Amino acid sequence: MDAALLLNVEGIKKTILHGGTGELPNFITGARVTFHFRTLKCDDERTVIDDSKQVGHPMHIIIGNMFKLEVWEILLTSMRFSEVAEFWCDTIHTGVYPILSRSLRQMAEGKDPTEWHVHTCGLANMFAYHTLGYEDLDELQKEPQPLIFVIELLQVEAPSEYQRETWNLSKDEKMQAVPILHGEGNRLFKLGRYEEASTKYQEAIVCLRNLQIKEKPWEVQWLKLEKMINTLILNYCQCLLKKEEYYEVLEHTSDILRHHPGGWREAGPGLGGEGVQSRPGAQSHVHRRPVASSDPVRASKLASTQQGFPKPITISQMMVELCLLWEVFYFKVHWGKI
Repeated sequence: MDAALLLNVEGIKKTILHGGTGELPNFITGARVTFHFRTLKCDDERTVIDDSKQVGHPMHIIIGNMFKLEVWEILLTSMRFSEVAEFWCDTIHTGVYPILSRSLRQMAEGKDPTEWHVHTCGLANMFAYHTLGYEDLDELQKEPQPLIFVIELLQVEAPSEYQRETWNLSKDEKMQAVPILHGEGNRLFKLGRYEEASTKYQEAIVCLRNLQIKEKPWEVQWLKLEKMINTLILNYCQCLLKKEEYYEVLEHTSDILRHHPGGWREAGPGLGGEGVQSRPGAQSHVHRRPVASSDPVRASKLASTQQGFPKPITISQMMVELCLLWEVFYFKVHWGKI
C-alpha cells in the first residue's frame, strides 16, 4: 500500500490501493464519471455504511453539475482508469453524506427519493421528523464524523460520448431539446409507435417543468412555459388514447380544463386542441356519455392545425366516431369480452 497522499485540499488524505493505468483522464465540465464506492466509518471495525457493489450497479456523477457531495468530484478527478484508492475525509466534507446516502438507498429499493421532501428540503424534513428513515444515518446526522471512501474509477465519458438525461441539461440546452423531442414524438406517433412517442413527449415535459419551477407563477415566462407544457400533455394524451388508457386521458385533460377554464379559445392554433379531442373518446370508454357528447363541440373549437399530428375533425365526424366507440363498448360488455 502506498503511503498516504495529501491532496491540495484541507481535510483529505488519499491512499492508493491499486494503481491505475495511463494518464489522468480529461475531467471536463459535463463529463460523466462511472465508479464503484464503499463508505466506511473511521472506527476500529471500519463499519461499512454503503457499498455500490452490494447494490449491484456503479455510481455516476457529472463533472461540474453541483453534486450533493462535492468532495467526491475532488476525489475522482485525482484518479486514473482502474485505480482503486482510499480517501479519508474530515467532517467538513461529510456533513451532507447521510442525506445523499438516504437518496441512494431509496433509489436502490425502487422508491422515489423525492417523495420525502416534496414540500421542503432534506434538512427541513430532518428537523421536522427527526429521522432519515435509517438508524445508522440518523446517528451520522446527529454526530457528524470523518468518513472513509474507497473508490474504483471505471469510466470517464465526454459529454458527446453519452446520451445526457434531460435533468442534466443546462437551461438553454433544455429549451433547445424541447422542439426536437416534440418533433420526434410526432414522427413516432405518425408511425404508430405510440409508446415511444409518449416517452418523447414526457421527456419534453420534464425539461419544461424544470424550467418552469424557476419562474414566478402566472408571470409571462411562466405562462409561456405552461402553454408549451399543456400542448405536450395533450399530445401525450393522444398516445394514451391509442393505447386505450382512457382513465389516465381523462385525468390529464380534466386537470388542464380545471386549471384553465375557458382560456383555450383565446390561445389560438398550436395549443394542442387535438389532445382535448381525446377527452370525449376517453369518456365514451368509461361510461361518461353525457359529458362525452358535449365535449366534441368544445373540442372542435379548440382544434389545432399543428403539422405532423392528426388533423382536427368536425363535430359530426366526432359524433360518428363516438357512436362507433359506444357500439364496440356495448358489444364487449354484453358479450363478456371485458
